[in-house]
Amino acid sequence: MHSAHSGAGPADTGGHLRIDLLGPVRASRDEVPLALGPLRRQAVLAALILRAPALVTYRQLLDDVWGTEPPGTGHRVLPSYVYSLRRALDGGTGTGPAPSVIEGGRGGYRFVPDGTRTDLADLAEHIAHVRRAKAAGDLDAVVDHGGRALELLRGEPLAGLPGPLADTERQRLARQRRTVHQDRVECLVLLGRHPEALDALMAAPPARPHDEPLAALRMRALYGSGRQAEALAVYQETRRGLLEELGMEPGEELHRVHQAVLRRDHQLLLGPAAFDPERDQREDSPAEHAPPGGPDHAPRRRRNDLPGDTACLVGRERELALLTAPVPPNAVSVVAVDGTAGVGKTALVVRAAWALGDAYPDGCLFVDLHTHGAAHEGVTPQRALRRLLRAVRDGDGEFPDAADDLADLVTAWRAATSGLRLLLVVDDARSAEQVRPLLPAGPGSRVLVAGRQRLPGLDAVLRLTVEPLDTEDAVGLLRELVGESRADDEPDAALDLARRCGGLPLALRIASARLQNRPSWTLSFLAGRMSDDARSLGELRAEDRSVEAAFRMSYDQLAPELRRGFRASGLAPTARFDGLTLAAMLGDSREDAEDLLEGLVDASLLQQPNPGRYRMHDLVRAHARRLAADVPEEAAADRTAVLSLYTAAGRLAGDWGPVAFPAGADTTGSPFPSWREASAWLNAAGGELVDVVAYAATAGRFDDACRLAEALVDHLGRQGHHHECRAALDLALPCADLAADRRMPSALRNCMGMVDIYQGRFRQAHTWFTEALRHNCAPGDPRERARAITGMGTAEWMLGDIEDAVAHLREAVELAERLDDDWLTGIATLNLGAIRSRQGQHEQALDHYLTALTIAEKSERPRTIGNALCFTADALLALRRHAEATDLLRRAAGLAAEAGDPPLRAATLSRLATAEHLQGRLDSAVDTHHAALATLTRHTSTWLEMEVRTRLGSTYAAAGRHTEARQEFRSALSLPGAGDHPRQYAMARDGLNDTGAGRPAGENT
Repeated sequence: MHSAHSGAGPADTGGHLRIDLLGPVRASRDEVPLALGPLRRQAVLAALILRAPALVTYRQLLDDVWGTEPPGTGHRVLPSYVYSLRRALDGGTGTGPAPSVIEGGRGGYRFVPDGTRTDLADLAEHIAHVRRAKAAGDLDAVVDHGGRALELLRGEPLAGLPGPLADTERQRLARQRRTVHQDRVECLVLLGRHPEALDALMAAPPARPHDEPLAALRMRALYGSGRQAEALAVYQETRRGLLEELGMEPGEELHRVHQAVLRRDHQLLLGPAAFDPERDQREDSPAEHAPPGGPDHAPRRRRNDLPGDTACLVGRERELALLTAPVPPNAVSVVAVDGTAGVGKTALVVRAAWALGDAYPDGCLFVDLHTHGAAHEGVTPQRALRRLLRAVRDGDGEFPDAADDLADLVTAWRAATSGLRLLLVVDDARSAEQVRPLLPAGPGSRVLVAGRQRLPGLDAVLRLTVEPLDTEDAVGLLRELVGESRADDEPDAALDLARRCGGLPLALRIASARLQNRPSWTLSFLAGRMSDDARSLGELRAEDRSVEAAFRMSYDQLAPELRRGFRASGLAPTARFDGLTLAAMLGDSREDAEDLLEGLVDASLLQQPNPGRYRMHDLVRAHARRLAADVPEEAAADRTAVLSLYTAAGRLAGDWGPVAFPAGADTTGSPFPSWREASAWLNAAGGELVDVVAYAATAGRFDDACRLAEALVDHLGRQGHHHECRAALDLALPCADLAADRRMPSALRNCMGMVDIYQGRFRQAHTWFTEALRHNCAPGDPRERARAITGMGTAEWMLGDIEDAVAHLREAVELAERLDDDWLTGIATLNLGAIRSRQGQHEQALDHYLTALTIAEKSERPRTIGNALCFTADALLALRRHAEATDLLRRAAGLAAEAGDPPLRAATLSRLATAEHLQGRLDSAVDTHHAALATLTRHTSTWLEMEVRTRLGSTYAAAGRHTEARQEFRSALSLPGAGDHPRQYAMARDGLNDTGAGRPAGENT
């Protein structure tokens, strides 16, 4: 493979190379500036430097610089960027090309920093000095190196560079600048250099609004300068801003500094070196240190009813930060926490409550409503209120069982708490009606409510859904529970076990308990015992604790229609699904099905990762399927309905037409008004369409698996998703011999041949079509025979066997016409025309193409019409009827876009560019060729990209742009598998050998 900069001379001759990123990106060699080119090219260089010395893959570079909007040509754009950067940066010795600072590697590039100095490296050195000096207590060194670091961070880093990596790095450096600035100012204060500290604070970039740490430093510097009143004014100003804009009081640190200023606590404010006991004794009066409230003050006994804190709580830092964040001080703040059974809601809110407890002087209370316990364990609001009233009255006061008037109890509770600042935890709540009566009345009180059900009727300052742990945190919890050495001895098994537990802390704790009780068990042994849905749930049981029992309690609380929806949702064939999937299984409208799904989301039995898309936790789905298995007739009907929905969508979305599918799902009653809606619905499933075929095969629905894989071929193939298409067929092929529909062994082999045709693998395709004919059952299915013969003829003419190709294609046309199969007739006719075109018989080719176009127009399918238009335009170009060809190709390009067919659009635009070339509009032709290149995706077949690049190379050559022409020819020849396509390879090779010829490559294609 050619290097991107092979043959390019060095940009300079040795010397010291420096690259600066902490501002506009600049490079210089021996202080002579080097031109780096446009911002996007600078961003590529910055990404390589920031990730040095690691190899940066093409995909990582595209993600770093282009983010979610990668170039249409994918990583093929990178060599030109790297080529230009090498020309600018690489030095030479005069005896040959110098080693490049950018090395190419397998699948990526690497920046080699040897001999290159960057301001990022300078910054890292100074910050390392700051950290070491701070740890050693060397305040002067912190000030010195911190000042040098801040000098480097004076401007905006990576100024103007696009891309997520540049954004992330700017944010990181901003945080680093703030930390260094804060450390340096604090050291200035501790050194007694208070005016310098104030100057540094004023000269720094604007701080975040109400930045409390910097406000505290400013107060300390003012106090050290003898300006106590100004220090107190800073506190009042900051506090006022926090209250007005955020509704919150200053945090503990700023409050502590404020109190220290009031007390003139020199040691706390200015450090031990400033502490003068004799001075403090002179300045402080005894009254300032008297206990608040006077000698007769008797504080109320503080009550804490919180359960013990869980020893292991892993991966909940973000949630804890949200739960313990400051809340408005003059109101009762309610936080609602929900999540599926076993996700660790109670452990989380209890940990948060213990962290918050000291801020609530009147007590921390806990009430468990036992909503999901046994019926006799449920706690009514009246019962809960009597318990809470006893708690705040230290056990005083009796409330007989007869005193059940809720209104009276609420009144008593509010009166009792109106002067208290309480923290209340309410666990296992099911409804807002249960919780509202329990809310205390004291300003500044906080209530943490946990439950499986979402509580939209509760006024809350924060609603937090606790999700299962991600895989890394799940492994971390497992290591805590079973012991690090035991888990680290089997890292792969620990990962497998964490995944089988689905990140549910309850499941991980039960699995760990089983391992602790059975020292001879390995992690891999337990993971093996959890190899399927039923066994996973069976293993996750320990005495009175069971994951499945926890799920069952949630299920038992549901209304009957939600239970039905839950069982059906467990049978959805994809991990993510929508309301239409459930509607098909229940026989309901989509609106009614979505209402049920939203109800299951509120019950924390379903997740909603995106609007309108739903998913079940793996273990919850396993439980739902076990429940569905208890109603086998219902489950069978649900599977039939959902597989019929997908099959009908595939048949409707494809272009083959209804006669192509003689058995199976009927598209006449499908919920899709047209092929567009069916195609959009299938697109929403993405790569999960293959899972639907696997679902059918695993369930023993062999006919459904075969029919579905067949129905998806045209839909997936026209979008270039050949890998998914082949994976679906690979799953279905073993089912074909077990299917009742005896058409399937032949049909699926025909489908495999079509996929190979799409990918330009003509020899393999011919083998599949031959196999399809052999499996065609006697007396034979004429439609599958016609498909196989059409495919054989297509493969044969592409392989150069023209005589057999013509014979097979003529036979295919006769068979397809008798079957009234317009799609197959059109395809065979187009291929006959292509053969005539290859033989130079362009008038006869045009006749074939026009016949196929007439047939295609009947279908009203944009892809079928666009394909026929492309072939027709080819013949017109060969006959020098350029204007007519241009009109047809412009129409075809619009139809390809309408059909959502990137390969067809690329081929059409490339032909349109050829038409413009032949009419002398070379600049326009180049632009149109580039539009075709931009349409290419990672799914594009090699032979199509070769053809597009070869045509572009010919246009460049005709325009006298020989360097660019050679680059395109070389790119075409270097594509993976280029040698497997002899015709395109020869065209690119000939173009490279003769770039002066102005005739477009593939003119007669």
